[in-house]
Amino acid sequence: MTEPWPAPRARHPVDAVVSLPGSKSLTNRALLLAAIADGPSVVRRALRSRDTSLMAAALTSLGSTVDTDGEDWAVTPGPFTGDAGVDCGLAGTVMRFVPPVAGLSTGTVTFDGDPHMRLRPVGEVLGALRTLGVTVEGDALPFAVRGTGSVRGGTVVVDASASSQFISALLLAGARYDEGVDVRHDGRSSNSGPVPSLPHVEMTVAMLREHGVEVDDGDANRWRVLPGPVRAVDHLIEPDLSNAAPFLALAAVSGGSVTVRDWPRSTTQAGDALREILTAMGCDVAFVDEGLRVTGSGTLLGIDVDLHDVGELTPAVAALCALAEAPSHLRGIGHIRGHETDRLAALATELTGLGSTVTEHADGLSIEPAPLHGGVFHTYADHRMAHAGVIIGAAVEDVLVEDVATTGKTFPDFAELWAGLIAG
Repeated sequence: MTEPWPAPRARHPVDAVVSLPGSKSLTNRALLLAAIADGPSVVRRALRSRDTSLMAAALTSLGSTVDTDGEDWAVTPGPFTGDAGVDCGLAGTVMRFVPPVAGLSTGTVTFDGDPHMRLRPVGEVLGALRTLGVTVEGDALPFAVRGTGSVRGGTVVVDASASSQFISALLLAGARYDEGVDVRHDGRSSNSGPVPSLPHVEMTVAMLREHGVEVDDGDANRWRVLPGPVRAVDHLIEPDLSNAAPFLALAAVSGGSVTVRDWPRSTTQAGDALREILTAMGCDVAFVDEGLRVTGSGTLLGIDVDLHDVGELTPAVAALCALAEAPSHLRGIGHIRGHETDRLAALATELTGLGSTVTEHADGLSIEPAPLHGGVFHTYADHRMAHAGVIIGAAVEDVLVEDVATTGKTFPDFAELWAGLIAG
C-alpha cells in the first residue's frame, strides 16, 4: 500500500474471538535449530511472514532444505558447503542468528539487507565470532563470514545491553562448536546496562534444552552451552503473543471484549506481560476455555511501568497511554532505540503530531492526557509502529497510517483482519 491507510474507527464495543499467526521468535529459533540438528524435523504451525521466509531462505542457501509449502514446515539439515548470500531484509533474527551458524560452513557467506537494516547493531555478535575463531569481514551490514567447516568456540564476553539477540545468537549455534560456548555479558561501561528482553534469552535456553543441549544458566549474566549433538525435535509454534497487543488493545479502546485463541497458560514469550499491563490499565483479563479474554471498562488508567524485559510491547502500550485519562510513564526501554527504528523518538514524534503531550527521556516516555486529532501516523518501516497507529485510529477520527503493509513482517493480512473486526 503506497497511500496512507485510513485506520477504521471503532464506533461500538468490539466483541470478537481472534486466532493469531504463530510466534516469529519461536518460528525462527525452531527453524535454525532444525537446520543444525542431527536429523529431519517439522516446525508445525510455523508463522508465514517476511521475517520467517527470510530465515528459511537463509538456511536453504547454507545447505539445508526447508519445505515451506504447507502449514507445517519440514526441515532437513544439509552439509553447509559452498558460498552463499543471505538477505536479512529487516529481520534482526536473520542478521544476528545466522552468522554464528555460517561459521560452520566451508564457504563464504555474505550478508546484506534493507537500507535501514544497515543501521541496526550487529558488531557485538561479529566481534564475538572473531574471538571464537571465525573469520568475519566487516562490522555491520554488508559483511561476510568465511567459514572453515568448524568453529573452535570457547569463552566470549559481550555487551548485550543493546539487544538480547546478541546472547541468543551465540547460544543457538554453540553446541556445534568444538568447545561449546561460554557467553558472558559485561554491562559495566557508562553506556551499557543489563540485558534487555531477558524472556527471549529464556526462550532460547528452553528450546535448546528441548533439543537435548546442555545449558548452564545458573549464574547471572553468564550462559554456557556444552558441545554435543542437537537432537532433531518437532516444534508446535505458539501464537505470537506480542502480535496480540493491538487486538487486546482494541477491547480496551472500544469498551468491548476480545478473546485470543490458544493463549498458553505457561510461556516464555514477552507478550504474556500484556495480561498484567492491561489489568493495571483498568481492563478485566481472564483465561477462558478458548484462550485469553480482555474486556474493556470504558476507562483507561495511566500507568507507571518498567518495560525493560518486554520492550517490544512499548508501541502498543504507548498508544493506549495516549488515550488514557491520567499520565503514564514508560521506563527501562532505552534499548528500543536500536530496533527497526528509534522507537522512542518515533513514538514521541507521531503521538505529538496527533495532539498528545509526550516527553521523551533517555530510557522512556512520559505521556500526559490531551485531546487527540486525526492526521498521518508514520511507521518508519516498523510493524510495531503500525500497531500503535491503528490503535489510535480505533479511538480517533481520520487517522491515516502510513505503510500499514509493514505489518506483514510478522502478521500477513493484518490490515484486512483489523478492518473486519471493527466493521463487526
